[in-house]
Parts: sequence; structure tokens; C-alpha cells
Amino acid sequence: MTPEQITKVQTTFDMVEPIADKAAELFYGRLFEIAPEVRPMFKSDMSEQGAKLMRMLGIAVRGLTKLETIVPAVQNLGVKHLEYGVKEEHFQPVAEALLWTLEQGLGDAWDEEAKVAWTEAYVLLSTTMIDAMKAAQAQAPAAPKPTGFWAKLKSFFSPSPA
Repeated sequence: MTPEQITKVQTTFDMVEPIADKAAELFYGRLFEIAPEVRPMFKSDMSEQGAKLMRMLGIAVRGLTKLETIVPAVQNLGVKHLEYGVKEEHFQPVAEALLWTLEQGLGDAWDEEAKVAWTEAYVLLSTTMIDAMKAAQAQAPAAPKPTGFWAKLKSFFSPSPA
């Protein structure tokens, strides 16, 4: 990201922060509309979830000028999202919902420059999360194969080849 893009993301986020609750509500409403399959991943109170989203987004946006300070947290966030069932393909509708929300919340301040800057920021952050997710999955130990009694029991219930 260029310094100008970082500034654009930070200044437009400053405009969204006063309406953070409404922005989070818009975001999740849009996300569930375009990707209803992700709705079951959200078990907690959505207003609390929205507050978490806006806090994390604020930390990420403010950290864009010193990426090395936020990369570990973004990577950890990616790994944590594995526990929720998040997959790489879920990042596209999140991007669409985020950009749509910003467009709604920023009005005339949402221009091509803002769209490009936010897209760059999202690609940077989501790629960092996805890479961390893939690394964690690659390091995960394979499930042990049943042995002894459990193997015999499993074979008893498994259909035999014809």
C-alpha cells in the first residue's frame, strides 16, 4: 500500500467510527444476505460481535503505518477463524460486504480513491490471515487411524467393497 492509500483508509475510517454500531449492523446484514451460509458461524450476540469487528478493524487500520506491529495479531486472527469454520472462500463475500458498508456509511466521501485504498488494505490483511490459516492447517497433525478394537468396530459398521 502506498502512504496515500494508508492515509485514505485511516481518514475514512475516522469518519466511520462515530457510526460504528450502525456500520457493523449494515456489514453483517449485507454479509448474511450475500453469503447466508456463514450465518451459523455467529453464535454470540451480534451487537457484541459488531463491536469486536469495529475494534479489530480500528486496530488494523491504525497499524497500517507500522505493519510489523499488527502482522502477528492478524495471523493469530486468521488461525482463530479456523475454529469458527472459516474457509478461504468466505473472504470474498466479506470483502463485498465491507466495501458496500463503507460506501453506505461514507456517502460522498466514498470515491474511487477510497475504494482502491480499502481494497488494497483488505487484500493485504485477508492474505495475511489466509496464509496463516493455511500454515496452521499444514502443521496440524493428521487424525490418528483407529487401531485394535476401534479399527475392528469401524470395519464392522463400514460397508464392504462389492
